[in-house]
Amino acid sequence: MPANADEPTKPIPHSKPAWLGKATHLGTAAGSAATTAKVYLAPKGGVDALKAAALAVSTPGSPTYGAFVTPDQYRARYAPTDSAVQNVEGYLKAAGLVVTGVESSNRYISVSGDVAAAQKAFHAPIARYRHNGRNVQAPSTSLALPASIAGLVTTVTGLDTSPHVVKPASSTPAPPPAGYRNARPCSTYYGQVAAKLQADFTTPLPKFQGKTVPYAVCGYTGPQLRAAYEGSTALDGTGVTVGITDAYAAPTIASDANRYAVNHGDGAYARGQLTQVTPSTYTNQDLCDPSGWFGEETLDVEAVHAMAPAANIRYYGSQSCLDEDFLTTLGKVVDQDKVSVVSNSWSDVEEAETSDSVAAYEQVFLQGTLEGISFAFSSGDNGDELATTGIKQVDYPASDPYVTGIGGTAAGIGADGSLIGEAGWGTSTYSLSANGKSWVNGGFLYGAGGGSSSLFNKPAYQSGVVGGAARQVPDVAMDADPTTGMLIGETQTFSDGVSYDEYRIGGTSLASPLFAGMTALAIQQAKHDAGLLNPVIYKDRSSAFTDVVGNPLDAGNVRSNYSNSENAGGGIAYVLRTFGQDSSLAVTRGYDNVTGVGSPNANWLTALK
Repeated sequence: MPANADEPTKPIPHSKPAWLGKATHLGTAAGSAATTAKVYLAPKGGVDALKAAALAVSTPGSPTYGAFVTPDQYRARYAPTDSAVQNVEGYLKAAGLVVTGVESSNRYISVSGDVAAAQKAFHAPIARYRHNGRNVQAPSTSLALPASIAGLVTTVTGLDTSPHVVKPASSTPAPPPAGYRNARPCSTYYGQVAAKLQADFTTPLPKFQGKTVPYAVCGYTGPQLRAAYEGSTALDGTGVTVGITDAYAAPTIASDANRYAVNHGDGAYARGQLTQVTPSTYTNQDLCDPSGWFGEETLDVEAVHAMAPAANIRYYGSQSCLDEDFLTTLGKVVDQDKVSVVSNSWSDVEEAETSDSVAAYEQVFLQGTLEGISFAFSSGDNGDELATTGIKQVDYPASDPYVTGIGGTAAGIGADGSLIGEAGWGTSTYSLSANGKSWVNGGFLYGAGGGSSSLFNKPAYQSGVVGGAARQVPDVAMDADPTTGMLIGETQTFSDGVSYDEYRIGGTSLASPLFAGMTALAIQQAKHDAGLLNPVIYKDRSSAFTDVVGNPLDAGNVRSNYSNSENAGGGIAYVLRTFGQDSSLAVTRGYDNVTGVGSPNANWLTALK
């Protein structure tokens, strides 16, 4: 029998909006106001049992290590039962809500109705607020359900109507509104061109801290990145599929990615090697700027192909950049189970996350882990986030214990392709003085995200490696500094029309697909999927990862930028970007909150036993 609304109630975890204390209360919501929600159901056996199983299949030495399941097996073992769906569904209907659908794996029940019915069903007042410049409605207390069914529900999303927008993590607008090209001079490999003279090869540039520093690289290409991190391996990702999630879908990605690959020695794409999985329509384009996401997809696809030229790439485009749409997209990834590792170059700060969304994301990560899918997430590009949010914090989902958080380095790749030096990515910016004789400090600009999570306790795999009681971010790192970034090719809109061109880009949204592509080679070598990578990463950190100890090759590099972003017609601006200055985050020997345990080396390719 369905539960009765008059029964004793039990609070639903993760259901009270964390932002209420910072919003302006506008009064009680009208009982007739419309509302929708998704009621997430608890996995069979409970969330704790699911977490234990996910860690066990991913931890070497466990009796179930590598015993991954198919989506059908997952549903049979862990999905909420039809009986649980019927009990919760019956209760919601009796409270006056309309059930509009049940997710195919019984993950959640979708309902609609009015505020009066929602308040009756969830035993919580719903009010109006002014939050982040928008008028929204949300519960003003934790939700609750009758004790007889509360254990069947993990969280409820949607009653809080504030849109939660996740952002692409690349540190250069991608593409910039008017198109973008790198100015010259720049270096083909690290340190090639000394920054003694401006582009006219006559006007001198000042030294920095008493030394002449190099011009920044024009942008590393696939052969350089493969040589630096993968060595001389013959592995190429054959037989492995890498997933990528972003919002929207770049209309020119197939031609751009193929042209770039052919131009730079990554090899043309085979028929069917790149697949886009997209919805029929897109939404919230006023909040999300699709053109920026087109560039993010371009970077992600080309970076994966650069590291794993024979791997298949399966791109999943979300309907928008809102949490609810990314949850749908990730649900599709795990339900289809067609990829081995997924790169995700988007995030937001933990403070901005709603606890209901976190609970929903984590159930998807746990299902994917049990199926053998590995998730990599960019750690963010704002260092400790103090300058951007007013408090030190980390980004989510990179902080989730069931994903691998990818931090950033500044990588020096030499003329022979070797990694001749690597520092943590953290940048202060200097502009050329008006008289051209000195550099003027502009302060902290950007750097790899990291620090202590306020949401998660330290997972077992970090014990003995990091201090404190909290989950530490990131886990690993790869090249991310835009000064040592990757060259990518994309169709852009310039003042003289639309055309393909190439430019350097960075950010931890470069590091994540580089790591995912490299991990595809490790999966190819192992001949099996890996699930959560972190237990192996922390176990093999001393051999498979190179400790980044914070000794940059130079104090900084000079970048020459077109003032109009596309040609010398508007002049050239010279800026100097430093290395190893990531807000309050320090690079140290061993684990640190900029580079994690370090950057993967060729031993990572054989680390998955």
